[in-house]
Amino acid sequence: MFDIAQARRDLAYLLPGILVGLASFVTLICGFLFGTATLVVWVGVPVLIATLGAARMFAALERRRVAAVIGHELPAAYYATATGSRSQRIWTVLKDRQYWRDLAHGILAMPVWLFTWGITVIWVCAAVVGTLYPLFGWLMPDYPDSQGLADLLGLHGLAPNIIVNTLLGLAFLATTPPVLRGLAIVQTGVARALLTNEKAALRARTEQLTVSRSAAVQAEAQTLRRVERDIHDGPQQRLVRLTMDLEAARRRMNDNPDAARTLVDEALEQSREALNELRAVSRGIAPPILIDRGLPAALAAAVSRCPVHTTLECDLREDRRLAESVENAAYFVVSEALTNVAKHARARSCVVTVTTDETSLWLRVTDDGVGGAHIGKGHGLAGLSDRLAGVDGRLDVHSPPGGPTVLTAEILLPR
Repeated sequence: MFDIAQARRDLAYLLPGILVGLASFVTLICGFLFGTATLVVWVGVPVLIATLGAARMFAALERRRVAAVIGHELPAAYYATATGSRSQRIWTVLKDRQYWRDLAHGILAMPVWLFTWGITVIWVCAAVVGTLYPLFGWLMPDYPDSQGLADLLGLHGLAPNIIVNTLLGLAFLATTPPVLRGLAIVQTGVARALLTNEKAALRARTEQLTVSRSAAVQAEAQTLRRVERDIHDGPQQRLVRLTMDLEAARRRMNDNPDAARTLVDEALEQSREALNELRAVSRGIAPPILIDRGLPAALAAAVSRCPVHTTLECDLREDRRLAESVENAAYFVVSEALTNVAKHARARSCVVTVTTDETSLWLRVTDDGVGGAHIGKGHGLAGLSDRLAGVDGRLDVHSPPGGPTVLTAEILLPR
Protein backbone atom coordinates (compact mmCIF):
# COMPACT_ATOMS: atom_id res chain seq x y z
CA MET A 1 0.00 0.00 0.00
CA PHE A 2 1.35 3.37 -1.04
CA ASP A 3 2.05 6.18 1.40
CA ILE A 4 -0.45 8.97 0.73
CA ALA A 5 1.55 11.44 2.85
CA GLN A 6 4.64 10.72 0.75
CA ALA A 7 2.58 11.20 -2.43
CA ARG A 8 1.53 14.64 -1.19
CA ARG A 9 5.16 15.53 -0.48
CA ASP A 10 6.18 14.30 -3.94
CA LEU A 11 3.44 16.38 -5.56
CA ALA A 12 4.41 19.47 -3.56
CA TYR A 13 8.00 18.93 -4.73
CA LEU A 14 7.30 18.23 -8.42
CA LEU A 15 4.71 20.89 -9.30
CA PRO A 16 6.77 23.99 -8.32
CA GLY A 17 9.85 22.45 -9.92
CA ILE A 18 9.17 24.07 -13.30
CA LEU A 19 9.08 27.54 -11.71
CA VAL A 20 12.33 26.98 -9.81
CA GLY A 21 13.87 25.41 -12.93
CA LEU A 22 12.90 28.25 -15.24
CA ALA A 23 14.12 30.90 -12.80
CA SER A 24 17.48 29.22 -12.29
CA PHE A 25 17.94 28.28 -15.96
CA VAL A 26 17.23 31.77 -17.32
CA THR A 27 19.30 33.51 -14.64
CA LEU A 28 22.28 31.20 -14.84
CA ILE A 29 22.45 30.66 -18.59
CA CYS A 30 22.21 34.39 -19.28
CA GLY A 31 24.79 35.22 -16.62
CA PHE A 32 27.16 32.48 -17.81
CA LEU A 33 26.95 33.40 -21.50
CA PHE A 34 27.29 37.13 -20.86
CA GLY A 35 30.11 36.59 -18.39
CA THR A 36 32.17 34.33 -20.65
CA ALA A 37 31.56 36.61 -23.66
CA THR A 38 32.88 39.67 -21.81
CA LEU A 39 35.83 38.06 -20.05
CA VAL A 40 38.20 39.63 -22.57
CA VAL A 41 37.34 43.10 -21.25
CA TRP A 42 37.25 41.94 -17.60
CA VAL A 43 33.57 42.82 -17.28
CA GLY A 44 32.80 39.13 -17.29
CA VAL A 45 34.68 38.43 -14.05
CA PRO A 46 32.21 40.13 -11.68
CA VAL A 47 29.34 38.80 -13.82
CA LEU A 48 30.64 35.24 -13.44
CA ILE A 49 31.14 35.74 -9.70
CA ALA A 50 27.55 36.99 -9.38
CA THR A 51 26.31 34.09 -11.51
CA LEU A 52 28.13 31.54 -9.36
CA GLY A 53 26.71 33.19 -6.25
CA ALA A 54 23.21 32.90 -7.75
CA ALA A 55 23.92 29.26 -8.60
CA ARG A 56 24.82 28.60 -4.98
CA MET A 57 21.58 30.29 -3.87
CA PHE A 58 19.46 28.16 -6.23
CA ALA A 59 21.39 25.06 -5.13
CA ALA A 60 20.64 25.80 -1.47
CA LEU A 61 16.95 26.19 -2.34
CA GLU A 62 16.94 22.86 -4.17
CA ARG A 63 18.70 21.13 -1.27
CA ARG A 64 15.96 22.33 1.08
CA ARG A 65 13.28 21.12 -1.35
CA VAL A 66 14.95 17.72 -1.67
CA ALA A 67 15.33 17.44 2.12
CA ALA A 68 11.60 18.14 2.52
CA VAL A 69 10.63 15.34 0.14
CA ILE A 70 13.13 12.67 1.26
CA GLY A 71 12.79 13.40 4.97
CA HIS A 72 16.45 14.13 5.75
CA GLU A 73 19.22 16.50 4.77
CA LEU A 74 21.44 15.82 1.79
CA PRO A 75 25.12 15.19 2.49
CA ALA A 76 27.09 18.35 3.10
CA ALA A 77 28.46 20.38 0.20
CA TYR A 78 31.86 21.95 0.79
CA TYR A 79 32.63 25.46 -0.43
CA ALA A 80 36.13 26.85 -0.15
CA THR A 81 36.45 29.78 2.25
CA ALA A 82 37.35 32.96 0.35
CA THR A 83 40.06 34.86 2.25
CA GLY A 84 42.87 37.25 1.46
CA SER A 85 42.85 40.07 -1.06
CA ARG A 86 40.01 40.73 -3.49
CA SER A 87 41.79 38.96 -6.33
CA GLN A 88 42.50 35.97 -4.09
CA ARG A 89 38.85 35.76 -3.04
CA ILE A 90 37.73 35.96 -6.66
CA TRP A 91 40.16 33.23 -7.70
CA THR A 92 39.03 31.04 -4.79
CA VAL A 93 35.43 31.22 -5.99
CA LEU A 94 36.29 30.69 -9.67
CA LYS A 95 38.33 27.56 -9.02
CA ASP A 96 35.88 26.01 -6.51
CA ARG A 97 34.35 22.94 -8.12
CA GLN A 98 31.16 23.02 -6.07
CA TYR A 99 30.20 26.45 -7.45
CA TRP A 100 30.48 25.08 -10.98
CA ARG A 101 28.55 21.95 -10.04
CA ASP A 102 25.77 24.20 -8.72
CA LEU A 103 25.85 26.12 -12.01
CA ALA A 104 25.70 22.88 -14.01
CA HIS A 105 22.70 21.72 -11.99
CA GLY A 106 20.80 24.96 -12.55
CA ILE A 107 21.31 24.69 -16.32
CA LEU A 108 21.45 20.98 -17.14
CA ALA A 109 18.59 19.94 -14.87
CA MET A 110 16.08 21.97 -16.89
CA PRO A 111 15.17 19.08 -19.26
CA VAL A 112 14.59 16.85 -16.23
CA TRP A 113 12.36 19.49 -14.63
CA LEU A 114 10.35 19.79 -17.87
CA PHE A 115 9.92 16.03 -18.12
CA THR A 116 8.92 15.42 -14.51
CA TRP A 117 6.60 18.43 -14.40
CA GLY A 118 4.89 17.47 -17.66
CA ILE A 119 4.29 13.86 -16.62
CA THR A 120 3.07 15.01 -13.21
CA VAL A 121 0.52 17.44 -14.68
CA ILE A 122 -0.71 14.93 -17.27
CA TRP A 123 -1.04 12.09 -14.76
CA VAL A 124 -2.77 14.13 -12.06
CA CYS A 125 -5.16 15.81 -14.51
CA ALA A 126 -6.06 12.46 -16.06
CA ALA A 127 -6.73 11.00 -12.61
CA VAL A 128 -8.87 13.94 -11.48
CA VAL A 129 -10.82 14.42 -14.72
CA GLY A 130 -11.43 10.71 -15.25
CA THR A 131 -12.51 10.04 -11.68
CA LEU A 132 -14.93 12.99 -11.67
CA TYR A 133 -16.20 12.33 -15.21
CA PRO A 134 -19.58 10.94 -14.01
CA LEU A 135 -20.34 14.38 -12.51
CA PHE A 136 -19.97 16.33 -15.73
CA GLY A 137 -19.75 13.78 -18.55
CA TRP A 138 -23.45 13.93 -19.33
CA LEU A 139 -23.12 17.71 -19.86
CA MET A 140 -20.52 17.32 -22.63
CA PRO A 141 -21.93 18.22 -26.08
CA ASP A 142 -22.36 15.29 -28.48
CA TYR A 143 -21.44 16.24 -32.05
CA PRO A 144 -22.10 13.83 -34.92
CA ASP A 145 -18.43 13.44 -35.81
CA SER A 146 -17.07 13.44 -32.23
CA GLN A 147 -15.62 10.27 -30.80
CA GLY A 148 -14.88 9.45 -27.20
CA LEU A 149 -12.74 6.73 -25.69
CA ALA A 150 -15.68 4.35 -25.64
CA ASP A 151 -16.25 4.91 -29.38
CA LEU A 152 -12.66 3.91 -30.09
CA LEU A 153 -13.40 0.62 -28.30
CA GLY A 154 -16.54 0.04 -30.35
CA LEU A 155 -18.90 1.10 -27.55
CA HIS A 156 -21.39 3.85 -28.29
CA GLY A 157 -23.59 5.92 -26.07
CA LEU A 158 -23.33 8.10 -23.01
CA ALA A 159 -23.21 5.34 -20.39
CA PRO A 160 -20.29 3.38 -21.97
CA ASN A 161 -18.38 6.64 -22.42
CA ILE A 162 -18.82 7.56 -18.74
CA ILE A 163 -17.84 4.04 -17.60
CA VAL A 164 -14.69 3.93 -19.75
CA ASN A 165 -13.54 7.42 -18.69
CA THR A 166 -14.22 6.66 -15.04
CA LEU A 167 -12.31 3.38 -15.12
CA LEU A 168 -9.40 5.07 -16.87
CA GLY A 169 -9.43 7.87 -14.30
CA LEU A 170 -9.43 5.36 -11.44
CA ALA A 171 -6.48 3.57 -13.06
CA PHE A 172 -4.55 6.85 -13.24
CA LEU A 173 -5.56 7.66 -9.66
CA ALA A 174 -4.38 4.27 -8.37
CA THR A 175 -1.01 4.61 -10.10
CA THR A 176 -0.43 8.26 -9.17
CA PRO A 177 1.54 7.60 -5.93
CA PRO A 178 4.13 5.26 -7.51
CA VAL A 179 4.44 7.46 -10.60
CA LEU A 180 5.01 10.56 -8.45
CA ARG A 181 7.51 8.63 -6.35
CA GLY A 182 9.43 7.57 -9.44
CA LEU A 183 9.47 11.09 -10.89
CA ALA A 184 10.63 12.50 -7.55
CA ILE A 185 13.42 9.91 -7.41
CA VAL A 186 14.58 10.94 -10.88
CA GLN A 187 14.58 14.63 -10.04
CA THR A 188 16.22 14.23 -6.64
CA GLY A 189 18.77 11.88 -8.20
CA VAL A 190 20.01 14.71 -10.40
CA ALA A 191 20.28 16.93 -7.33
CA ARG A 192 22.19 14.23 -5.43
CA ALA A 193 24.62 13.82 -8.32
CA LEU A 194 25.47 17.51 -8.71
CA LEU A 195 24.65 19.20 -5.41
CA THR A 196 26.41 16.79 -3.07
CA ASN A 197 30.05 15.94 -2.72
CA GLU A 198 31.14 12.74 -0.99
CA LYS A 199 34.58 14.13 -0.22
CA ALA A 200 32.99 17.21 1.32
CA ALA A 201 30.72 15.02 3.43
CA LEU A 202 33.71 13.01 4.65
CA ARG A 203 35.61 16.20 5.37
CA ALA A 204 32.68 17.61 7.35
CA ARG A 205 32.40 14.34 9.28
CA THR A 206 36.14 14.41 10.01
CA GLU A 207 35.86 17.95 11.33
CA GLN A 208 32.87 16.96 13.45
CA LEU A 209 34.72 13.97 14.89
CA THR A 210 37.73 16.18 15.64
CA VAL A 211 35.54 18.63 17.53
CA SER A 212 33.76 15.76 19.32
CA ARG A 213 37.05 14.17 20.35
CA SER A 214 38.38 17.48 21.65
CA ALA A 215 35.15 18.10 23.56
CA ALA A 216 35.20 14.57 25.00
CA VAL A 217 38.80 14.97 26.16
CA GLN A 218 38.00 18.32 27.73
CA ALA A 219 34.89 16.96 29.45
CA GLU A 220 36.86 13.98 30.75
CA ALA A 221 39.56 16.28 32.11
CA GLN A 222 36.94 18.42 33.84
CA THR A 223 35.37 15.31 35.36
CA LEU A 224 38.73 14.09 36.65
CA ARG A 225 39.47 17.49 38.19
CA ARG A 226 36.05 17.54 39.84
CA VAL A 227 36.49 14.03 41.23
CA GLU A 228 39.98 14.91 42.48
CA ARG A 229 38.65 18.05 44.15
CA ASP A 230 35.68 16.23 45.70
CA ILE A 231 37.88 13.44 47.05
CA HIS A 232 40.42 15.91 48.43
CA ASP A 233 37.79 18.06 50.12
CA GLY A 234 35.71 15.21 51.51
CA PRO A 235 36.78 11.55 51.88
CA GLN A 236 40.50 12.32 52.05
CA GLN A 237 40.08 14.66 55.00
CA ARG A 238 37.92 12.15 56.80
CA LEU A 239 40.41 9.35 56.16
CA VAL A 240 43.18 11.53 57.63
CA ARG A 241 40.99 12.16 60.68
CA LEU A 242 40.25 8.42 60.87
CA THR A 243 43.99 7.62 60.87
CA MET A 244 44.65 10.13 63.63
CA ASP A 245 41.79 8.75 65.79
CA LEU A 246 42.99 5.19 65.38
CA GLU A 247 46.57 6.14 66.31
CA ALA A 248 45.30 7.99 69.40
CA ALA A 249 43.11 5.02 70.35
CA ARG A 250 46.09 2.66 70.08
CA ARG A 251 48.17 4.89 72.40
CA ARG A 252 45.39 4.99 75.03
CA MET A 253 44.35 1.36 74.73
CA ASN A 254 46.27 0.29 77.85
CA ASP A 255 46.14 3.32 80.15
CA ASN A 256 42.66 4.70 79.33
CA PRO A 257 40.35 2.12 77.69
CA ASP A 258 37.26 4.34 77.95
CA ALA A 259 38.90 7.18 76.02
CA ALA A 260 40.20 4.66 73.48
CA ARG A 261 36.67 3.26 73.05
CA THR A 262 35.35 6.79 72.42
CA LEU A 263 38.02 7.39 69.81
CA VAL A 264 37.19 4.08 68.08
CA ASP A 265 33.50 5.05 67.96
CA GLU A 266 34.44 8.38 66.37
CA ALA A 267 36.68 6.57 63.89
CA LEU A 268 33.79 4.29 62.91
CA GLU A 269 31.59 7.34 62.31
CA GLN A 270 34.32 8.94 60.22
CA SER A 271 34.61 5.76 58.12
CA ARG A 272 30.86 5.69 57.48
CA GLU A 273 30.81 9.33 56.41
CA ALA A 274 33.85 8.82 54.18
CA LEU A 275 32.11 5.85 52.56
CA ASN A 276 28.98 7.90 51.94
CA GLU A 277 31.00 10.71 50.38
CA LEU A 278 32.85 8.26 48.13
CA ARG A 279 29.52 6.89 46.99
CA ALA A 280 28.31 10.42 46.26
CA VAL A 281 31.43 11.10 44.20
CA SER A 282 31.01 7.85 42.28
CA ARG A 283 27.48 8.79 41.28
CA GLY A 284 28.92 11.47 39.00
CA ILE A 285 31.03 8.89 37.16
CA ALA A 286 29.10 5.64 36.83
CA PRO A 287 26.93 4.68 39.80
CA PRO A 288 26.53 0.96 40.50
CA ILE A 289 22.77 1.14 39.91
CA LEU A 290 23.43 2.36 36.35
CA ILE A 291 25.79 -0.53 35.67
CA ASP A 292 23.59 -3.15 37.31
CA ARG A 293 20.03 -2.07 36.48
CA GLY A 294 20.28 0.33 33.57
CA LEU A 295 19.37 3.92 32.78
CA PRO A 296 15.70 4.03 33.93
CA ALA A 297 16.55 2.83 37.45
CA ALA A 298 19.58 5.14 37.69
CA LEU A 299 17.51 8.15 36.59
CA ALA A 300 14.78 7.24 39.08
CA ALA A 301 17.40 7.23 41.83
CA ALA A 302 18.80 10.59 40.67
CA VAL A 303 15.30 12.09 40.61
CA SER A 304 14.55 10.81 44.11
CA ARG A 305 17.67 12.56 45.48
CA CYS A 306 16.78 15.95 43.98
CA PRO A 307 15.55 18.37 46.68
CA VAL A 308 13.14 19.93 44.15
CA HIS A 309 9.92 17.99 43.56
CA THR A 310 10.77 16.11 40.34
CA THR A 311 8.73 13.78 38.12
CA LEU A 312 10.32 11.23 35.79
CA GLU A 313 8.58 10.29 32.52
CA CYS A 314 10.57 7.55 30.80
CA ASP A 315 9.46 5.34 27.92
CA LEU A 316 12.53 3.08 28.16
CA ARG A 317 11.84 -0.47 29.26
CA GLU A 318 13.69 -1.70 32.34
CA ASP A 319 15.16 -4.60 30.38
CA ARG A 320 16.40 -2.48 27.46
CA ARG A 321 20.07 -1.57 27.69
CA LEU A 322 21.62 1.10 25.52
CA ALA A 323 25.30 1.49 24.70
CA GLU A 324 27.43 2.14 27.79
CA SER A 325 28.63 5.50 26.48
CA VAL A 326 25.04 6.60 25.79
CA GLU A 327 23.81 5.58 29.25
CA ASN A 328 26.74 7.26 31.00
CA ALA A 329 26.27 10.49 29.06
CA ALA A 330 22.50 10.48 29.60
CA TYR A 331 22.88 9.92 33.33
CA PHE A 332 25.53 12.62 33.61
CA VAL A 333 23.36 15.15 31.74
CA VAL A 334 20.27 14.51 33.85
CA SER A 335 22.13 14.44 37.18
CA GLU A 336 24.03 17.65 36.40
CA ALA A 337 20.87 19.34 35.13
CA LEU A 338 19.05 18.43 38.36
CA THR A 339 22.00 19.77 40.36
CA ASN A 340 21.74 23.07 38.48
CA VAL A 341 17.99 23.16 39.12
CA ALA A 342 18.51 22.62 42.85
CA LYS A 343 21.32 25.21 43.12
CA HIS A 344 20.29 28.02 40.78
CA ALA A 345 16.75 27.71 39.40
CA ARG A 346 14.75 28.43 42.57
CA ALA A 347 12.13 26.10 41.11
CA ARG A 348 9.18 24.48 42.84
CA SER A 349 8.86 21.54 40.46
CA CYS A 350 10.77 19.82 37.69
CA VAL A 351 9.96 17.21 35.04
CA VAL A 352 12.48 14.84 33.43
CA THR A 353 11.28 13.28 30.16
CA VAL A 354 13.16 10.48 28.40
CA THR A 355 12.09 9.28 24.94
CA THR A 356 13.68 7.35 22.09
CA ASP A 357 13.19 7.00 18.37
CA GLU A 358 14.99 4.95 15.76
CA THR A 359 18.15 7.05 15.82
CA SER A 360 18.29 9.12 19.01
CA LEU A 361 17.77 9.24 22.75
CA TRP A 362 16.02 12.44 23.83
CA LEU A 363 16.32 13.94 27.30
CA ARG A 364 14.26 16.93 28.40
CA VAL A 365 14.53 18.61 31.82
CA THR A 366 11.90 21.28 32.46
CA ASP A 367 11.64 23.43 35.58
CA ASP A 368 9.45 26.35 36.62
CA GLY A 369 12.31 28.42 38.04
CA VAL A 370 13.52 31.92 37.37
CA GLY A 371 15.11 31.14 34.00
CA GLY A 372 18.11 32.96 32.56
CA ALA A 373 20.22 29.83 32.02
CA HIS A 374 22.51 29.79 28.97
CA ILE A 375 25.37 27.85 27.45
CA GLY A 376 28.52 29.85 28.00
CA LYS A 377 32.18 29.13 28.54
CA GLY A 378 32.88 28.62 32.20
CA HIS A 379 29.32 27.62 33.03
CA GLY A 380 28.05 24.18 33.96
CA LEU A 381 25.92 23.89 30.84
CA ALA A 382 29.04 24.28 28.69
CA GLY A 383 30.41 21.14 30.34
CA LEU A 384 27.19 19.31 29.47
CA SER A 385 27.51 20.43 25.86
CA ASP A 386 31.11 19.19 25.73
CA ARG A 387 30.11 15.83 27.24
CA LEU A 388 27.35 15.41 24.66
CA ALA A 389 29.65 16.34 21.79
CA GLY A 390 31.81 13.35 22.71
CA VAL A 391 28.90 10.95 21.98
CA ASP A 392 27.52 12.66 18.85
CA GLY A 393 24.97 14.57 20.90
CA ARG A 394 23.82 18.15 21.14
CA LEU A 395 22.33 20.39 23.79
CA ASP A 396 19.64 23.05 23.44
CA VAL A 397 18.61 25.40 26.23
CA HIS A 398 15.51 27.58 26.17
CA SER A 399 15.43 29.71 29.31
CA PRO A 400 13.85 33.15 29.00
CA PRO A 401 14.04 35.47 32.04
CA GLY A 402 11.29 34.45 34.43
CA GLY A 403 11.28 30.87 33.13
CA PRO A 404 10.44 28.21 32.47
CA THR A 405 13.74 26.56 31.58
CA VAL A 406 13.71 23.69 29.09
CA LEU A 407 16.96 21.79 28.60
CA THR A 408 16.84 19.36 25.67
CA ALA A 409 19.61 16.89 24.88
CA GLU A 410 19.81 14.56 21.88
CA ILE A 411 22.21 11.60 21.89
CA LEU A 412 22.60 9.63 18.66
CA LEU A 413 22.28 5.88 19.16
CA PRO A 414 25.09 3.75 17.69
CA ARG A 415 23.97 1.65 14.75
